[in-house]
Amino acid sequence: MFSGSPPRNRLLLAALSVLLTRLSCSSLSVPDVPNIAAFFGTKTRYEDVNPHVLRDALSVNTSVLRPPTSERCSPVHLTAVIRHGSRYPTVKNIRRIQSLSELVRREATRGSGGLGGSGTWSRGSGTWLQDLQRWENWYTEDMDGQLVMKGREDLRQLSVRLSLLFPSLLCEENMRRISLRSSSKHRCVSSVEAFQEGLQRHWRRRGTTRDTTSVTELTHQLDDDLMRFFERCRGYVEGVEKNLTALMEVEKFKHGEEMKTVRRRVEERLGLHQDALTPDLVEAAFFLCSYELSIKSLHSSWCFLFDEDDAKVLEYKSDLKQYWMRFHGHVINSLSSCPLFHHVFRTLDRAGRPRRSTDAPPEPASILIGHAETLLPLLSLLGLYKDETPPTADNYHSQHGRSFRSGLIVPYAANLLFVLYDCQRGPRLQLLVNESPVRFPGLETEDAPLYRDVRAVYRHLLDGCDFHRECEGTSGGRGPNIEL
Repeated sequence: MFSGSPPRNRLLLAALSVLLTRLSCSSLSVPDVPNIAAFFGTKTRYEDVNPHVLRDALSVNTSVLRPPTSERCSPVHLTAVIRHGSRYPTVKNIRRIQSLSELVRREATRGSGGLGGSGTWSRGSGTWLQDLQRWENWYTEDMDGQLVMKGREDLRQLSVRLSLLFPSLLCEENMRRISLRSSSKHRCVSSVEAFQEGLQRHWRRRGTTRDTTSVTELTHQLDDDLMRFFERCRGYVEGVEKNLTALMEVEKFKHGEEMKTVRRRVEERLGLHQDALTPDLVEAAFFLCSYELSIKSLHSSWCFLFDEDDAKVLEYKSDLKQYWMRFHGHVINSLSSCPLFHHVFRTLDRAGRPRRSTDAPPEPASILIGHAETLLPLLSLLGLYKDETPPTADNYHSQHGRSFRSGLIVPYAANLLFVLYDCQRGPRLQLLVNESPVRFPGLETEDAPLYRDVRAVYRHLLDGCDFHRECEGTSGGRGPNIEL
């Protein structure tokens, strides 16, 4: 990528800077993590999906890139659809947290105590209750879903890992040709800025940045049509978001036996009278554990209210909501992502097109920052994580082996990577979810099938998947596609 070889002292400085960065980003001992940390649904930390990030935030496993060894291949383009990093609670959850805190301070008495990883807790219930009764709610409504410092670090570290994984694409030489787009939501804008900061710092540490002010040249574009398509799809808004029957499985489970059992157990541990807690307040306590962990890396006393069985029930409730509201539950959920689907494949088409030596090189990378609500419909449209039996309010006990677990798919800083290779037999495409290889449905025998074969699998969507027809019913008098 760069002409000539750098002098030896420059190589030594670059190696030393990477070593010092890794020491600063890694811990000699993995911090204390609740045993329920992987069950927080969309409020799960990225490092609880990829635990190696806890040990070394900049560790990269190049073996995840798997073009066929029988061909000479090199990556020529990366499209990355990325969720924002860790954030504060939204106003709705902040108000629930306040109600819970006031209830515990006012009414909690000597309960049965919290449960740790072994099923018991070493401290007495009195001390445990005092911890929660003394807990001061520090969340304020003006925080309302904004990115936290930890969330900025999520994106900085991800940008460095992707730079290490794709050094020929995410390099300073390509700076002006890297496309960055974001949702207009503040947490996404802050995330794309952090991603840019991560790239700039990485280039500076490696001694390749010639101009310390060049970070200003990394510009981004706000594009809600692309990253918040769900707001603009009338069929989705009316057929799912505002349709009380669309989420009936979630409501049934929320008031079902499994949730009632969890509620009674939490009331008992807090010494509250029966029915003192609503399902929403139980969930608020569960989310408090997740927020304290994702924002402050704190193993909070709130976590001891729940054992793993409780956490699995609450995770399932969250997964039901995501499945029926954003995923395979309703046809329109996935079809609402048609604009993003077409954008991704148009970008890949341009990058994989044959070029003359006089033609400009392809765009090396397209970075798209959005939400869990951005990623889930697109993953659904691609046919990924589709279980044979959909989750419902009545089949919780048969769903423990399901592939759809939202926390493992779209944690904070989740990423869907499309890697296009230039190979001897033609362009090939590999898919990675959260930096791990995932195979395309219908092409399960190869990690990086020929791009023309991928296009053949999705031909019906490439030729169709018309946003206005599916969402607005503007073709031939047909109404919006709101199949439930």
